[in-house]
Amino acid sequence: MKKLAYINLLFFAFSLQGQTLTLQQSIDKTLQNHPDVKAFALKVKQSHSGYKSALSDYLPQVNLSAEYNPTQTYALPVNGKFQTINDTYWSVGASVKQKIWDFSKTSLQIDASKKDEDISKLSLKDLQALLASKVKSLYELMVVQSEAIKVREADLHVKEAYYAQAQALFKQGLKTEADTSRFLSAVYGAKDNLAIAKASYEKAKNSLSLYMGEKIADDVTLQTSIIKKGFYADKNSVKEVLSDNNELKIYDETIQKNALLHKSARASHYGTFDAVASYNRVGSLNLYDTQIVGVVLNIPLYAGGRLNAQTQNAEIGLQIAKEQKASKILALKEEITNLILDIQRYDETIAAKKAQLISAKKTKRVLDGRYKEGLSTYIEVLDASSLVLESELGLLEAYYSKTLSIDKIDYLKGKIK
Repeated sequence: MKKLAYINLLFFAFSLQGQTLTLQQSIDKTLQNHPDVKAFALKVKQSHSGYKSALSDYLPQVNLSAEYNPTQTYALPVNGKFQTINDTYWSVGASVKQKIWDFSKTSLQIDASKKDEDISKLSLKDLQALLASKVKSLYELMVVQSEAIKVREADLHVKEAYYAQAQALFKQGLKTEADTSRFLSAVYGAKDNLAIAKASYEKAKNSLSLYMGEKIADDVTLQTSIIKKGFYADKNSVKEVLSDNNELKIYDETIQKNALLHKSARASHYGTFDAVASYNRVGSLNLYDTQIVGVVLNIPLYAGGRLNAQTQNAEIGLQIAKEQKASKILALKEEITNLILDIQRYDETIAAKKAQLISAKKTKRVLDGRYKEGLSTYIEVLDASSLVLESELGLLEAYYSKTLSIDKIDYLKGKIK
């Protein structure tokens, strides 16, 4: 019997564990199932294919060719005159072309294509960090709303108790009908606010379910401690963001890519050396072979200004990327500084709300006792109850706002988990 009870206890524990949804589980499932992540992963593969395509320009280019003409006219000199004859023609051959030197034009383009692949990978990491930040905000909103529901339910119970108490005192002739009417009105107001809190919770749960790609159980258990995160800011916080931010890394890669493209465009002015070789078996009036082995030099003398325009365009793109990075650095410095100031303010708000809540509860207990003795009015009792409610909800809101600011800093640092 003891063994059976132990097994049942284990099954019960596992069932409870199955209903628990952690923040990390929410993030992992979102990153696994979200279509944007899958799309960006395909873009990474696409950019890798582009890199392989660019790399092929430096490898030998081998071609096979074949031609067959049932009828072809040939002109032959006979006694100083040309005579024509029709006959069949066919040829089969192969050719090889190998780039020898193009002043690093191709190698620079290959390196630039590799930067595209690196940019795609960084874009995927930035998207994952952004989705993780959104999941955190939705999960934390669920926690806050679930706690708000508990607060609202407790407030409803208090007001229902006030109403029942007022009815009893009214029957005894100790209170007026106004007391019961006002408490009844407060009960209806508390029910309405509780319904709003439940609707907000369901909205957050529905949004998180869509991100995760699966339904969240109605009796799910959440990590309530996550809305009470600690944060320590020092002078290195800004440096840490600037060194780890994914968008800045993308700008760095873009600058390097544009610099490579600029050098490649300049190298295109100098031409290319190519090694060529071919072999053909030709069947016309006679059967013979043709062979070519040699080196080809191509130097662009005039291209209608196209090469100069490409060089200037690449140089402008390089300067644009540098200015965009500088602008992003200024925006990040401003944002991280403001977020740190907000967190410090929320810490003060949390401390004030805690003290206010303690004081409000003490005041409520005193006024509850005075009301029973007829020494205070229902207005004072409801005001005290409202102050307790506002303090509890205000404390939850301050915790939530602080947590959102911390999550934003984590995103700016490129953190996914």
